[in-house]
Amino acid sequence: MIQSDFLCYTGAHIPIGTPAFISGWCTFFMPVVIKCNQTAFSIVILLKAFMTNNKEHFMRLSTEETVQRYGDRLFRIAFNICRNPADADDVVQDTFIKYHSSKKEFDDETNLKAWLIRVTINRAKDITLSFWRKHKETLEEYVETLVFEEPEDSRPFEAVMQLPQKYRIAIHLYYYEGYSVREIADILKKRENTVKSQLGRGRMLLKEMLKEEWDNES
Repeated sequence: MIQSDFLCYTGAHIPIGTPAFISGWCTFFMPVVIKCNQTAFSIVILLKAFMTNNKEHFMRLSTEETVQRYGDRLFRIAFNICRNPADADDVVQDTFIKYHSSKKEFDDETNLKAWLIRVTINRAKDITLSFWRKHKETLEEYVETLVFEEPEDSRPFEAVMQLPQKYRIAIHLYYYEGYSVREIADILKKRENTVKSQLGRGRMLLKEMLKEEWDNES
């Protein structure tokens, strides 16, 4: 048996089929003439399966397909932080340039999306904090160009955009992108309790702003 032979040869018990077993087999048995054809065939099958599983573990979309799938989503996130459409465009462009240049591969598309969002958020923060920003269009000017189904729908949007940045990001990822608290914490590299606190504080501020306006209108 392969396992008993390996046990006798190495003096250690390593379960068959594990990477450690395969690595050990290659180290200790490659120089040895394998007398049993059936054993040799089994080892070949094991090695091929191991290599195939590793190869299929990663994925990468073309830059063009990534832009088509995530361009609008990343713009919304960037705008949420920059509060300026031209700056948001720059952020999205920089994000896709970084993706194209990195040649990075991902475990799955969920992992890819989280990486794009994280890069977008970090780049948007950098632009927001820069000493000189090229684009001067105000939030109010941009809101006037948007079309809402109902005129009153513009007020909640403006209220969200008036929140401090850390609350805007948490609110957007939770309500607009549908991420859970745990997922947001992973994307932002923060503690879950911190995200919960930001969501709670953001909701409270929104309630106060909208209630104050509704009270003034009544």
